[in-house]
Amino acid sequence: MSLKMPPPDQAVLARRSEIIAALERLVAADAVISESAALRPYESDALTAYRQPPMVVVLPETVQQVSAVLAWCDGQGVKVVPRGSGTSLSGGALPLADAVLLGMARFNRILDISYADRVAVVQPGVTNLAITQAVEEAGFYYAPDPSSQIACSIGGNVAENSGGVHCLKYGLTTHNVLGIELVLMDGEIMRLGGRQLDPAGLDLLGVVVGSEGLLGVVTEVTVRILPRPEGARAALIGFPSVESAGQCVADVIAAGIIPAGMEMMDKKAIHAAEAFVHVGYPLEVEALLIVEVDGAAAECDELIERIADIARSNRAITLRLSSNEQERLGFWAGRKAAFPAVGRIAPDYYCMDGTIPRRRLAQVLHRMEELAVRYGLGIANVFHAGDGNLHPLILYDANQPGQLERAEAFGRDILRLCVEVGGVLTGEHGVGVEKRDLMPEMFNATDLAHQQRLKCAFDPDLLLNPGKVFPTLHRCAELGRMHVHHGESRYPDLPRF
Repeated sequence: MSLKMPPPDQAVLARRSEIIAALERLVAADAVISESAALRPYESDALTAYRQPPMVVVLPETVQQVSAVLAWCDGQGVKVVPRGSGTSLSGGALPLADAVLLGMARFNRILDISYADRVAVVQPGVTNLAITQAVEEAGFYYAPDPSSQIACSIGGNVAENSGGVHCLKYGLTTHNVLGIELVLMDGEIMRLGGRQLDPAGLDLLGVVVGSEGLLGVVTEVTVRILPRPEGARAALIGFPSVESAGQCVADVIAAGIIPAGMEMMDKKAIHAAEAFVHVGYPLEVEALLIVEVDGAAAECDELIERIADIARSNRAITLRLSSNEQERLGFWAGRKAAFPAVGRIAPDYYCMDGTIPRRRLAQVLHRMEELAVRYGLGIANVFHAGDGNLHPLILYDANQPGQLERAEAFGRDILRLCVEVGGVLTGEHGVGVEKRDLMPEMFNATDLAHQQRLKCAFDPDLLLNPGKVFPTLHRCAELGRMHVHHGESRYPDLPRF
């Protein structure tokens, strides 16, 4: 593992038996995992290149248990790393050797559904797709749909502000969460938001959604559910070049059309997906665009034809419009299976996540091909074209010496490129440990100090998920004494992560 993490606190490790015994008093004995072999499943999240077994795992079942565990750890100076389903692709749930891993998998119940209010109240361990499955018989669904929706938890979605195929029209997690219950590091239980559309006061809910487990542990989530649209149609469009596909994306948006989803795949991803699911993707094209519209049937028919006209004007060489639901779902089957499909053409892949202005799409894809040649590694591209959220998949073999390090360096250059063209380091995967040391590419020292002051307001002893997001973690007492000099903060000599 090339990632640099702080050395474990030996004083805490010396107290491991005492910590385990205390946790067993706070929760059921079978809810504490401490044997070496049993800890192995928790040693990484979906960013499997980085692994570290936790000191101990605790699996609470009630809010009171979460509160008691956090309060005890806070009083004893023991770090805590929250974990949902472990599907994070940025190392957000990577354990620490001297920290308690707080697993929220047993918080897996749907507590209430109100169709009148159009909300569902769920525990954080409920999977994303399970919310839709619970309400679909009544004609409702939950809009954010990450590719991992069958496995990822709603608590993890809140932590990372996850998106998905339909985020272009219906928004990210932050646009679909109305309220949360949050337990702070000192054990205090608080509620932010509720069932109402616009609660009074500061937007602390907006602060917590996307905070990557640095501010508190979410124990309940109130989400917005939507009536299922009357109908939906999709277009499967192949282009002779990435440039023409990118221009089609820009022209659709410029025409005032906001599709429910607009996804793009490059040639390598197209071939991998077709070999995996056999849905009839055209193999002669350089880029494939999937565009979906939803709403009333007449509206869908008109919009899909307008999109087809725009595609033709951008030199589309294949064009299929769905005529029934089975065909529409078939268009999406390859895209939804793209990640496992790419897993069949290389021993390993590194899934990146950056966001760029749509108009820079062709430029960035060409630059990434140049980087692939420089690093001697393959790359397949699958991304949310409508909002410019890229998911390059860097292909490598971890069994070959040096390839993981080259893949990491390649990924860092892709993210630097995103920032260089006016984009950002992440779209939906979060910063975690993966992009932590790249934060200065986007933010100067003053920016980062102000962001960390916000963490200090929630977690003054910096015990909750430390080592994530901030490349340099400063003690809260020192942050107050920092001063700005020529636009930058002068930091005292403090420990670096």
